[in-house]
Amino acid sequence: MRDGAATGGAADAGTASNEILITGVRQAYRGDFALREIPQAIAAIEDTAIAQNNFLRLADALDLNASVSRQNSLGGLFDSFAVRGFTGDENIPTGYLVNGFNGGRGFGGPRDVAGIERIEVLKGPAAAVLGRGEPGGTVNLVTKQAELGRSFGSAAVQYGSFGRFRAEADLNLALADGLTARLIGYGESGDTFRDFVDQRRWGFLPSVGLAMGDRTRLTYDFEYSRVETPFDRGVVVLNGDFDTVPFTRFLGEPGDGDHMARATGHQLRVQHDLGNDWSVLVGASLRDTLLTGFSSDAELVPSRQQLFRDGRSLSRQRRSRRYDSQQWVVRAELSGAFETGALRHRVLIGADHDQFDNDQQFGRFRPPPLSANPSEQAGNIIDILDPVYGRFPLPTPGPQNDRLDVQRSSGFFVQDQISLTDRLQVRIGGRYDDVSLRTLNRLTGIDSRRSAGRFSPQAGIVYEISAPLTLYAAYGEGFRANIGTDVNGAIFDPETSTSTEVGVKVSALGGRLNGTLAVFQLNKDNVLASDTGNPGFSVAIGKARSRGVEFDLAGQLPGDVDVLVSYAYLDAEARSTLLEPNFNFQIRPGDPLINIPDHSFNAQASKRFAVAGADAMLGAGIRYVGERSGETGTAFTLPAHTLVRLFGEFEPVTGITVFAAVQNLFDARWYANSYAPLWVQPGAPRTASIGLRGQF
Repeated sequence: MRDGAATGGAADAGTASNEILITGVRQAYRGDFALREIPQAIAAIEDTAIAQNNFLRLADALDLNASVSRQNSLGGLFDSFAVRGFTGDENIPTGYLVNGFNGGRGFGGPRDVAGIERIEVLKGPAAAVLGRGEPGGTVNLVTKQAELGRSFGSAAVQYGSFGRFRAEADLNLALADGLTARLIGYGESGDTFRDFVDQRRWGFLPSVGLAMGDRTRLTYDFEYSRVETPFDRGVVVLNGDFDTVPFTRFLGEPGDGDHMARATGHQLRVQHDLGNDWSVLVGASLRDTLLTGFSSDAELVPSRQQLFRDGRSLSRQRRSRRYDSQQWVVRAELSGAFETGALRHRVLIGADHDQFDNDQQFGRFRPPPLSANPSEQAGNIIDILDPVYGRFPLPTPGPQNDRLDVQRSSGFFVQDQISLTDRLQVRIGGRYDDVSLRTLNRLTGIDSRRSAGRFSPQAGIVYEISAPLTLYAAYGEGFRANIGTDVNGAIFDPETSTSTEVGVKVSALGGRLNGTLAVFQLNKDNVLASDTGNPGFSVAIGKARSRGVEFDLAGQLPGDVDVLVSYAYLDAEARSTLLEPNFNFQIRPGDPLINIPDHSFNAQASKRFAVAGADAMLGAGIRYVGERSGETGTAFTLPAHTLVRLFGEFEPVTGITVFAAVQNLFDARWYANSYAPLWVQPGAPRTASIGLRGQF
């Protein structure tokens, strides 16, 4: 089996091979298809591009694709993003995949890029196979795994702005014939551009590969990571003035200490080549996460917020969190090919079972309603213009939310891609999901249960006009259970969706340059948003729609110039009417979805060259993000921003590389995301880093 097909690589791998030696693990839900044959837009962010820019977090790496938009990050403690304008439950981290397994729904902290080989942005109507995902798309992290029969490694240290120091290592060790271990680890500490906000993080990500004969490979991956940093809601924006406070100002309490986020995960996968174009892939995944800590957050309800009266006294809640989750997944799939007369069929048949237990214990102290002479201590007030920290004893949060959410999901899927001619292929498929939900509210004693099932069809067509040009179209329906309840204990209806997409894929310069242009429309029912007055709970806002155009291009131009270009136009809006009871604002059809820009663009170019006989590389990139809604149902808007970056490396001695990067070269003022005008996350100013990497 070809390595490219086995590992699900971004490179085109359209020709078959007679070899059966397994050198990598096939990517789940993919089958054996070249990218040009798939009726779906797929963008790959390779580890080379991530390393060139010296991006360290998943959120930064995802900025390289314009279809992905940053969402509320829970004070910087989880990853949340939208693909093509749609995200999931705002109270749960966005559920990305790790090697095809659901792996992102827990509270393990922002994902580090260490151990990531490639980030795949799987866009469009693929729910019939993936299941339970967002109709806009799914992000799949392909991790670095043990490479059989080889020994190699690298280690790096770097220093960056605000006193950040980081060390990391990646060692692939051939231990015996057919047995290899890959050991990846990192550690990082330092301050940030935010006052009183420092961070410490470390992780260990080993992988073990075992060849059991020529046709069978077993892979085990382990994950342990930990993040310690203060919870930070960002800055306040009063009356639309983004200069209300300096972007560095911390409006919490240093005395709250750090939040701690921890993740521990296991994956076990077995791939067996049955011969005659058939193979089977089975696996299991288990991931535990824990988030704990205290924070002082701005009160959002106007009737309790002194800032709206005098313009400087910020009333704050004090909150406590203990979010404990466990998710385990088992899955199996069979893929192969056969012929019926003149038709060639490539089929994918599989099943999976997913269990997610989410235990949330949340407490809060809340400022009292405003009176003629409010007490600053009772309101837990800080002066935003001249802050003095630790003025009052920290209030003790009382129980606000203590509940257990349990979700059980089982699914079966089948897909057949039929070659009608040498140029024309059609894909038909479907998935049936059976989901059961339980929410136990320990404070009220309400034990809510619900189950649902649904069949989600999918269809696509691919037509190759010529070797470099392919047209495709796709339609799919999706189904995703909404976890949790409203404040009264009612479990929400499942979220359903329909997706349509039409596009063209281009391969030029002998396959060295590949691009996709797509037009799409997505519709969702039973969409949720956070219940602002009742943290940890959600409200149903009904229907939403996203439509747009996107373009992705990656590869190498003549002159050995590597390029990456991504553009997206998104029109994402609510399609229902809702009166928000706590703030008395109205969500109307046509209101934009929060944190989704109309226009996004990212481009970068790099070139390798020789300096005094030594290898060197220099590159630059630019990212533009348009205006975005900063609060659901209001006119509050985040301004557009343009960020420029430079990066380069130099290898003075074989195996030793000096690398450097500058982010936000022109020190632009920008904002990453927002939940409300009093919870706005500022982006980092100009940031530089330099490091040394050794390889063998």
